[in-house]
Amino acid sequence: MEIAMQEYDTIRQQLTSRFAAIQTRLQKISRDVQHANEPLNADFAEQAVQRENDEVLDALDNSIRTEIEQIQLTLRRLDEGIYGVCESCGKPIPLKRLEALPHASRCVTCAEKAQA
Repeated sequence: MEIAMQEYDTIRQQLTSRFAAIQTRLQKISRDVQHANEPLNADFAEQAVQRENDEVLDALDNSIRTEIEQIQLTLRRLDEGIYGVCESCGKPIPLKRLEALPHASRCVTCAEKAQA
């Protein structure tokens, strides 16, 4: 079990690094959407292109916010000592699954049941 705890430390470090990186990216996207560095162009056609870009940035913003929530929940599970335990059946989640999907809170069997 000690090996798993060390692996959890590695997962925590990866999540923390990812969190910092996407926080920076989210701040940049927010500035871009607000046109803080570059106001809307006076040309109507160019404004239309900028608005389309804003829609893409909004979608990225939503995706990043979802990932941030997943990371925060995973870090909370680590802090509470319940990481790596299936929230449905209470059995250990295999380390390979956690390495592939660090925010997994269910074992494969329970995750498949939940999707059905």
